[in-house]
Amino acid sequence: MTTVDLNADMGESFGPWKMGDDTALLDIISSANIACGFHAGDPDVMAATMARAVKNDVGIGAHPGFPDLQGFGRRKMTMRPDEVAHLVQYQLGAAQAMAKAAGGAVRHLKLHGALSNMAMVDGELARRAYDAALQVDPDLIIMVLAATPMQEAAEALGANMACEIFADRGYNDDGTLIQRGTPGAMITDADEAAERISAMVRQGAIIAASGREIEARIDTICLHGDEPSAVAAARTLRARLESDGVTIKRF
Repeated sequence: MTTVDLNADMGESFGPWKMGDDTALLDIISSANIACGFHAGDPDVMAATMARAVKNDVGIGAHPGFPDLQGFGRRKMTMRPDEVAHLVQYQLGAAQAMAKAAGGAVRHLKLHGALSNMAMVDGELARRAYDAALQVDPDLIIMVLAATPMQEAAEALGANMACEIFADRGYNDDGTLIQRGTPGAMITDADEAAERISAMVRQGAIIAASGREIEARIDTICLHGDEPSAVAAARTLRARLESDGVTIKRF
């Protein structure tokens, strides 16, 4: 690979409560997944984050999640298919409005937290969520977890798609993420994260915790903006990829 996108989840502060260093991350990454107010964020945070993204020429993405501020959208919720569709459309619409007001536009959509984890193993849920978003904007790029039912759902819909791997998360042998709270779920050492991602990009494969390699299309690499190590990890990862001859560029 000669080019790859580097993305981060952000815009997750709420009122006076700050989460993550979005300003620093926006100097490093090429795409931003911005919370839409359901799992995190608020209108003022969305506006400020999108304005910085536009200024830094960083691609803007909507990052919809479950309506669970207390649980940060990381707790499963049971919803009817039409409820999931409306949930996604509502948040995407908010993101589009705020991006336009900031002088930009929403390029992509990435599901957040428990909603993403559920769609990662449930192709029909992923299809419903993505189809709902595409009804709003057929040209939207759908960011999917590579080599999972998410990718299959986006492909079946004929969607523009970006396949994602995670720099700071461990993988199971089936290409899904190791559940948070389980040993090996989080990679907090910046050098370790950079080394493993460098290997994945060179080999075109996800490398599971067991060492198993899963062939994968890799368009973008994610770091979680709420992690304390996010900025250091992003700098280290970008430097390592560039030393490998890879250009960081929006998908």
